[in-house]
Amino acid sequence: MSSSYGENIRLTIFGQSHSPAIGVTIEGLPAGEEIDLEALQRFLARRAPGQNAWSTARREADEPEFVSGLTGSVTCGAPLTALIRNGDTRSKDYSLLARLPRPGHADYTAFVKYGEHRDYAGGGHFSGRLTAPLCLAGGICLQLLAREGIHVISRIAQIGPVCDRGELLASTAEKPFPVVDDEQGEAMRAVIAAAKAEGDSVGGIVECAVLGLPAGLGDPMFDGMENRIARIVFGIPAVKGLEFGAGFSLAAMRGSEANDAFAVRDGRVVTETNHCGGILGGITDGMPLVFRAAFKPTPSIAKEQRSVDLLTLEEKALVIEGRHDPCIVPRAVPVVEAAAAIAVYDALLEQRKDAR
Repeated sequence: MSSSYGENIRLTIFGQSHSPAIGVTIEGLPAGEEIDLEALQRFLARRAPGQNAWSTARREADEPEFVSGLTGSVTCGAPLTALIRNGDTRSKDYSLLARLPRPGHADYTAFVKYGEHRDYAGGGHFSGRLTAPLCLAGGICLQLLAREGIHVISRIAQIGPVCDRGELLASTAEKPFPVVDDEQGEAMRAVIAAAKAEGDSVGGIVECAVLGLPAGLGDPMFDGMENRIARIVFGIPAVKGLEFGAGFSLAAMRGSEANDAFAVRDGRVVTETNHCGGILGGITDGMPLVFRAAFKPTPSIAKEQRSVDLLTLEEKALVIEGRHDPCIVPRAVPVVEAAAAIAVYDALLEQRKDAR
């Protein structure tokens, strides 16, 4: 199923942007794991809309209602199902989209696949709203990984032409704008504000690192860690590119530059550089697993755009109404963390299964 992910834990996301609720069912969570519900709520709040000038004005509490899977706050071994109610919906803002698809959005392809039965309000199940239950599942996995000494951190690496400075070494989760260099963060916010003032939008890049991973996670060929992470990260709306380690810049290097020399530090094998991003042959090498996800600009903009009436096939002008992020990248940072945590935890359970 296209809305499901995982082999050892299996999550299925359901709902639409303007349906009464969205949610997730997670199968395979081990019993007896305490879930810090307050910490989970804080994590969800990092993604929630309506909190600042660079996000949509839509306001949602994003407070999960656990239907099954918990006894108090402890996993009981049954499938965990949680709902997140949708409250601040304005479906009338999307009435034009019944016939006029937004350029850059899935409106047209949804019409081709599902016809007039599709839910176009707020983008239906193509909406970034569905990243809320993804964060719910990922927030739980983050807590379980932390107990294993594994931590997932991330930052905004780039907004438009402005790049962050410095190396991602620690969490940026407590910052209102998650960058390493706050001065660059100010410049990024200015780029977002300028795009918003012009009725436009801007994209960017999120960098993520997984620290404390053991060597040996993942498999060659089609179940490598790159494959596992790519499958779930590309499930985040607006992701159009993904690279691991030095990524595409490796194409301009020679082998003598790109290869990560091995060394021994404190009795363990390490590499002196990390151009491979902590993965060799699809398997973790014990160094930080590092990747970057590129997000396109938000398709819903206030500028007039060219579209087509899907019923008459006439070319028409489209002016989009509603509330939309001028840049989704800041809110995408915890979503990327969540996706990485789910992929890594699933692989960790696979390794333990193989060891039995």
